Amino acid sequence: MTPDLGRADVVAEARRWIGTPYVHQGSVCGAGADCLGLIRGIWRALHGHEPEALPAYTPDWGELGQGELGRSELLLAGLMRHLRPAGREALGDVLVFRMRTGAIAKHLGLLTQTGAGARFVHAYDRHGVVESPLSGPWRARIAARFIFPPL
Repeated sequence: MTPDLGRADVVAEARRWIGTPYVHQGSVCGAGADCLGLIRGIWRALHGHEPEALPAYTPDWGELGQGELGRSELLLAGLMRHLRPAGREALGDVLVFRMRTGAIAKHLGLLTQTGAGARFVHAYDRHGVVESPLSGPWRARIAARFIFPPL
């Protein structure tokens, strides 16, 4: 990311992905992406490369195995290695969601609008990359927030 690249540029890149079909483990704008692939693709557009190779993961990875320890922690630890924890809500925040109370944090999106009309872009199974209202139920699912670092 160039030093003059701002949060509005991050949001513009995320919105460029809207309409991309949902493809498990995909990360190519227009061809296919899952929620992690969307964030990976935005990272590549901003930084020109990915920071590390990812292990393969199954569509149901969060429902299998040892629970949150080792599963969600892998996602959160990876995000913490390359992104910065976010302070108060701001455009361009990478949002990490739990899809239900007590579930593993495994869904990602990018905040595109703040305030009363808050919205976020995310890749959703059977819907593709969409921009959705950050409604009360979605807000209640936020487990963490991160921001892209400058170069």
